Amino acid sequence: MRPYSIIIKPFGERAILIEWQQRVEETILDDILQFSEYLKNNYLAADDWELITAYNSLTIINRKELIKQEEFSLLVKKWYSEKEKIVLNDKFLWRLPVCYDVDFGIDLLHVSNVLGISILEIIALHTQNVYTVYGIGFLPGFMYLGGLPKTLEITRKETPRLKVSKGAVGLAGKQTGIYPQESPGGWNIIGNCPIPIFDVTKESPCFVSVGDKIKFYEISKARYDLHTIESEVGIYKIEKQKINA
Repeated sequence: MRPYSIIIKPFGERAILIEWQQRVEETILDDILQFSEYLKNNYLAADDWELITAYNSLTIINRKELIKQEEFSLLVKKWYSEKEKIVLNDKFLWRLPVCYDVDFGIDLLHVSNVLGISILEIIALHTQNVYTVYGIGFLPGFMYLGGLPKTLEITRKETPRLKVSKGAVGLAGKQTGIYPQESPGGWNIIGNCPIPIFDVTKESPCFVSVGDKIKFYEISKARYDLHTIESEVGIYKIEKQKINA
């Protein structure tokens, strides 16, 4: 693959921001992940550096000292031109249950009215697609999922809620996502996932990584209650499948 044209910008005294083309494409995401892994393996030790990937960017942060912006930017351009293809860590398809009951899907009727489709169609469209994890942020474990059907694209709420429930599944623009904890938020809520996405007590608090895939499937309210209990006692097994074998 030929290198993309990248733009490097200062991002404070200890960081730089590398930007790729402003398109939502898996090939761009893959290039970002490849370059990030190449830097970690060859130049930027984890003790000294933090690398954060997103839809079209890579942020590089020095944990210990200031960055000489011009000098470091030239180095990054050189590294990018020389980078080799890296075998990335295994990526997985995760199947996550969602209850679309109206008690959870508090914006289902609003979404239905705005988009001009039925609630059943909303659920069918949301569960039929496979989504790509393009970024994790805003809240610890909050996944920005690309691949939403165009029919489900809807603007954020004009007035964000002060409290959105943990596990709430929402729509905003071209994205869908799950709130990993209770927080304010402006996404349109269509359901709830009973599986904790972020658990600070675990060695790896978030089981999902950027580049993974997510597939939702519908469950009843009774099944939701069962999975909630199973998750609380630690016996729920998340369905996953390796996708880059």
